[in-house]
Amino acid sequence: MAGAQRFRFREKPGPGTDGAVLELCVPQIGAGVSLPGILAAKCGAKVILSDNSELPHCLDICRQSCQLNHLSQVQVVGLTWGHITKDLLSLPPQDIILASDVFFEPEDFESILATVYFLMQRNPKVQFWSTYQVRSADWSLEGLLYKWDMKCVHVPLKSFEANKENIAGSTLPGRHTIEMLVVSLSKNSF
Repeated sequence: MAGAQRFRFREKPGPGTDGAVLELCVPQIGAGVSLPGILAAKCGAKVILSDNSELPHCLDICRQSCQLNHLSQVQVVGLTWGHITKDLLSLPPQDIILASDVFFEPEDFESILATVYFLMQRNPKVQFWSTYQVRSADWSLEGLLYKWDMKCVHVPLKSFEANKENIAGSTLPGRHTIEMLVVSLSKNSF
């Protein structure tokens, strides 16, 4: 939910934009039901949803979310973390890569960051925005971020009013600890 909450400030053009809407290319990896990507598309971003290419039912869920939200322009592609495929190679340059709760199995952390790193090499200014539920205090991305020459900024949920037990009438996130981070390449990578 917090990943989707971040976009609520982008629904209308901001002051000084003379009615122009910023066009962003925003892929969502590990999309699941695709809420952050759907919301980004509703706010005018060019969105590409992806989930595991080895699990066709996950891709069907993404397509159903697009259909239910009347977003026929949203592309759905199969991407498997850590695998360089023609679908990954054919993605256009991105502005923001979204992910919501993809860091739930430690054995997948490096594959996720390797995929993000590959995309960042194609556009060094892209940012990876991710929310995740803290499941163990022992799990950390710090070593992997260092290995892949990335840096991370923690975004306080309070900065966009997502630090409550209930958001928009939902019981999510409840009493779970949710974090948001923005990952980018370290200056050494430029």
